[in-house]
Amino acid sequence: MDLTKKQYFEVVESCRGLFVKKMNDYGTAWRILRPASLTDQIFIKAQRVRSIEDKGEQRVSDGIVSEFIGIVNYAVMALIQLELNNYDDLNLPEERAVALYDKYILAAFDLMEDKNHDYGEAWREMRVSSLTDIILMKIFRTKQIEDNNGITQVSEGVDANYFDMINYAVFALIKLNLEK
Repeated sequence: MDLTKKQYFEVVESCRGLFVKKMNDYGTAWRILRPASLTDQIFIKAQRVRSIEDKGEQRVSDGIVSEFIGIVNYAVMALIQLELNNYDDLNLPEERAVALYDKYILAAFDLMEDKNHDYGEAWREMRVSSLTDIILMKIFRTKQIEDNNGITQVSEGVDANYFDMINYAVFALIKLNLEK
């Protein structure tokens, strides 16, 4: 588990670094997006990964690693938007945005540790393409919940799906880094 923790935070540090750099370039313009719009952004990223996996080639230079990083970052943004639940102040100070980012990454990590305990790190035996498919499934579940105005009968809410998207994307990034 120590190896997983080390690998997890190496990947997350890369994601966080890009989040901060983009915030320096664009500010917190993403604050205008509703959670459903962020879900759609995650869908675009995951669908592109699947398309590249299926076709075995890509025409745009950004590879699947950057798409999985985008999935992590957009899912964190969605969790932040769920918490803040307002769009009046789009200019979130960098310190607050980074603190919220860290809060949700740590919550995702804690969830991952609990699930890894119960599932025995089964993700290590999975294919990256299966991780992609699971992320897509989580996106479709989230879209359905959003279309139902957040109401579920027996299922977890959209936040649980965003946390799972973060963790499956981190797993994919760990596996892709190991294959180098």
